[in-house]
Amino acid sequence: MVWRGLRALRGALRAPALGRRFSTRPARAPAMDYQDAIRTLNTLQTNASYLEQVKRERGDPQAQLEAMRGFLERSGLKVEDLDRLNIIHVTGTKGKGSACAFTECILRSYGLKTGFYSSPHLVQVRERIRINGQPISKELFSKYFWLVYNRLEETKDPAHASMPAYFRFLTIMAFHVFLQEKVDLAVVEVGIGGAYDCTNIIRAPVVCGVSSLGIDHTSILGDTMEKIAWQKGGIFKPGVPAFTVAQPERPLEVLRDRAQELECPLYLCPELDAFEGGHQVLELGLAGTHQRSNAALALQLAQTWLQRRGCWGLGELKEVPPGAELAGRSVPLAPAFRPTNAMIQGLRDTEWLGRNQVLPRGPMTWYLDGAHTTSSIQACVRWFRQAALNQDKPHDGSEVRVLLFNVTGDRDTAALLKLLVPCHFDYAVFCPNFTEVSMASNMDQQNFNVTLENALTRCLENQRTWTRLLEEKVGQDPWLPAPLRVGGLLQPAPARGTLLLVPPAPRPLNSPALVFPCLAQALRWVAQGRDPQLAAPTATGAHPHPAASSGAVLLREAAAVHVLVTGSLHLVGGVLRLLDPALSQ
Repeated sequence: MVWRGLRALRGALRAPALGRRFSTRPARAPAMDYQDAIRTLNTLQTNASYLEQVKRERGDPQAQLEAMRGFLERSGLKVEDLDRLNIIHVTGTKGKGSACAFTECILRSYGLKTGFYSSPHLVQVRERIRINGQPISKELFSKYFWLVYNRLEETKDPAHASMPAYFRFLTIMAFHVFLQEKVDLAVVEVGIGGAYDCTNIIRAPVVCGVSSLGIDHTSILGDTMEKIAWQKGGIFKPGVPAFTVAQPERPLEVLRDRAQELECPLYLCPELDAFEGGHQVLELGLAGTHQRSNAALALQLAQTWLQRRGCWGLGELKEVPPGAELAGRSVPLAPAFRPTNAMIQGLRDTEWLGRNQVLPRGPMTWYLDGAHTTSSIQACVRWFRQAALNQDKPHDGSEVRVLLFNVTGDRDTAALLKLLVPCHFDYAVFCPNFTEVSMASNMDQQNFNVTLENALTRCLENQRTWTRLLEEKVGQDPWLPAPLRVGGLLQPAPARGTLLLVPPAPRPLNSPALVFPCLAQALRWVAQGRDPQLAAPTATGAHPHPAASSGAVLLREAAAVHVLVTGSLHLVGGVLRLLDPALSQ
């Protein structure tokens, strides 16, 4: 069935490049410009190969870290040099990037020169390496890329013949950038896990953080929360304070045991409410109630960094009631404090694209969130419901909801899609993360490990899964208590005290699912010429599914179209590139 659908797509959508694997030809001689740098970077092993390498080597983590140290030294740095970066090292399953973004913005609000290393990128690779909150320029990227690449090439010998993988290379490059550009501190986000991650060559961070834990990358980190917690706790260092947010009991105990083993003082962050006290509610630059725990972690990381680096003006520490540190907790509770004006400003000014992001475009409203685990999809659905229902409703009620979804890696697609069914989408659209059928003009988002044909096969499987879920009528929320409806109005659920939003009127569980070969074609169909950045779909590229033509009429005539884009940060990045071309400049 899948292959029949694939053949139909291949013929109907005239995508001659479907079976072609992207070129992995040797790098050209380095002409020192940005495009050549990206092309050469792409010849290194990319993420999928790196994950396979990690799986092979995970039985000997010391060998992995030794290999990373060897690459670092070949590039001209020693591990001790990283001590000068005053690093904040952050891991976690969900929210670690947001926690890093909050932390960086808070410390930048103090007038400090900040470095920030994160992954993955959404539109351009240089987003991964930021100075003062901005991606480094193309000129700086090219300068440091060739500096590191040429040094590694020059130091090849029979014993050291290899080049570091894509992520390892960028990590080394980031360290060079931050040292040469003389940042006051560097916020470093772990790539995958912690103990075996290549960022864990950092030996003396100022402070460490662990955001919310969940199930992800199970083939590498393990298939239980406890195994994953053990990996995340691998970034703890002797005598270096570490903070974590509320976690399930057993994973928290594992973190505690890892901290004791590594002689690391570990503390639990208070909820953000404790920092607000009786004064104003803290305004966050990132939407979604789940961001409150990330903000609380960021406050602790920033305050501890400032304290340990001897900075003043931290604000007055609030007293904690006696015994609160240990009462019923396996990890002591960190004291809350009154945030300074710089901290308040930093939380408010934080921007982090592709996470709970809303792009209103006339009748079109795009909701972008790179959620890709079950718990983050749950948070995404809560945010989408609230954000979409807070929009002004069209007087004639003609509102269309569209899901645009893709997923990568070894994630359980059915489990993720099941959580999205209660949103009652009118259409579900599945497509690969490629912006165009041919990616030759978009090197920043090339992935040499995935053919378009393989990606489309997975999309067709997702289409079948969605259709099956609707047929099974899995329409009840598996994780939200039902709110009370009084006189047609939503009321707070008594057990939670917060407003839990559901669709304002029942919708049939009938959501035709369409597959497109690339994001450009999918977005053009969804927008139907109503978004100024997207051309109208052409008649020659009409989708063969009967629902596509009838859906096109509804999308053209609807007073409001709400589109949720989720399942993959790479998908969100591709959509952002098409909706906001300035991000590619």
